[in-house]
Amino acid sequence: MPYKHIMVPIDLEHADRMGKAIDTARALARQFDAKLTFVGVTSEVPGPSAHNPAEFEKKMAAFAQESGADLPAGASSKTYVAHDPTAHIDGILLDAVKEIGADLVVMASHIPNVMNAIWPSHGGKMASHADVSVFVVR
Repeated sequence: MPYKHIMVPIDLEHADRMGKAIDTARALARQFDAKLTFVGVTSEVPGPSAHNPAEFEKKMAAFAQESGADLPAGASSKTYVAHDPTAHIDGILLDAVKEIGADLVVMASHIPNVMNAIWPSHGGKMASHADVSVFVVR
């Protein structure tokens, strides 16, 4: 079996725009009977997705349960708390791959623009630095 554990970085605030990546991860999880883990990063301060890390973690768990309800191995979630999620997300996601034992990352991309020359995309960073396969879905 090529893949046993698929990690999907998820932004709860924009989950409705990540459908194609989520559907791709679900299809691969079903095809390979792989475990699916949604990973989210939040901060201690209230934000659009949750008022605190505990609420964020609860929302992540509910999202994973709903998204994995019809998958053979189901789905789980993992929450990370960062002082500045925007600045630290790439490192956190790279560490998460190792911590949860993922062997594939499926993540949504953004539409490229001129700023990519200055700040690379999260998907590009994952693809160039992760020790596992990374499937960036546009």
